[in-house]
Amino acid sequence: MQPLALTLGEPAGIGPDLALAIWRRRAELDIPPFYIVADANFLGRRAAQLGLRVPMENVAPDRAVATFREALPVVPLTIAVTAEAGHPDRTSAPVAVAAIRRCVADVMAGAAAAVVTNPVAKNVLYNSGFAEPGHTEFLAKLVQEASGQTLRPVMMLWSPELAVVPVTIHLPLKEIFEQLSVGLIVETGRIVAHDLSKRFGFARPRLAIAGLNPHAGEAGTLGEEDRAIVAPAVAALRAQGIDAKGPLPADSMFHQQARSSYDAALCMYHDQALIPIKTLAFDHAVNVTLGLPFVRTSPDHGTAFDIAGKGTADPASLIAALRLAARLAGSTSAAADSPVPTAAS
Repeated sequence: MQPLALTLGEPAGIGPDLALAIWRRRAELDIPPFYIVADANFLGRRAAQLGLRVPMENVAPDRAVATFREALPVVPLTIAVTAEAGHPDRTSAPVAVAAIRRCVADVMAGAAAAVVTNPVAKNVLYNSGFAEPGHTEFLAKLVQEASGQTLRPVMMLWSPELAVVPVTIHLPLKEIFEQLSVGLIVETGRIVAHDLSKRFGFARPRLAIAGLNPHAGEAGTLGEEDRAIVAPAVAALRAQGIDAKGPLPADSMFHQQARSSYDAALCMYHDQALIPIKTLAFDHAVNVTLGLPFVRTSPDHGTAFDIAGKGTADPASLIAALRLAARLAGSTSAAADSPVPTAAS
């Protein structure tokens, strides 16, 4: 059995609090073994602040499973962490980035089963010169550095109630019309279908494709984009053997009966995807990166500086992320770890 590799995330946020609290309840919650890439001295200070007794042991990844029952396994960082709860400092960004790098290196070397990432503060990273938009793009960059393989990762928000994929992510609304294309929707749909099959075990994944405009354009009277972009993309996916339907009016896609008719919804922009899943599964949705040669999950929440160090953060989403990572890694096959075939393959 291989452990999960958990990043520290933003040290001034709630990630450390959650990792410590979850380890203490590991038997009660049936948590799969994990190690955290961190500074044990920092974790000890945070545990004391929270009033938690958490024995820790610095280990190599291959000792994490054996250690997990008696102590929190810590794969040590070479950077000392000085950030206090709620107050990021000059160590925050280097530590967060170093932890991600180490976890990715471990999983690609076969030392860990999957990567689970605690939340980072993007503004803190950007102020330190971090060039990538976020975790997802940075993970793809690390894979390319290690293997030469160019990937386009896809963000999926998953819960038992609903799985959604935003085709465009962090864009102002006015830029979506420029960025959205038939090719982008088709490529996203193919990656989603591939990973739903190879990792999640759906024999023939069903994709529901949301329209961009109200009422999916109302036959062009509310915008031509659904006829000119979304509908041809759906046709192209179906021509490739993917069970896709759309464009569908987004306002009627997410009630219970509609959700039973598909396995994942592809949405055209950020809020179209995230509003329904955060309404249905705010405390236990999981961010899953598709299109990578390994499993990566993350809790679907931020750093919550205002409650860091107070012991009030809800661990449900990180628990779900750890459990889903273990489940997906257990179903990983050679096919799942290979690149998504091109249209010409």
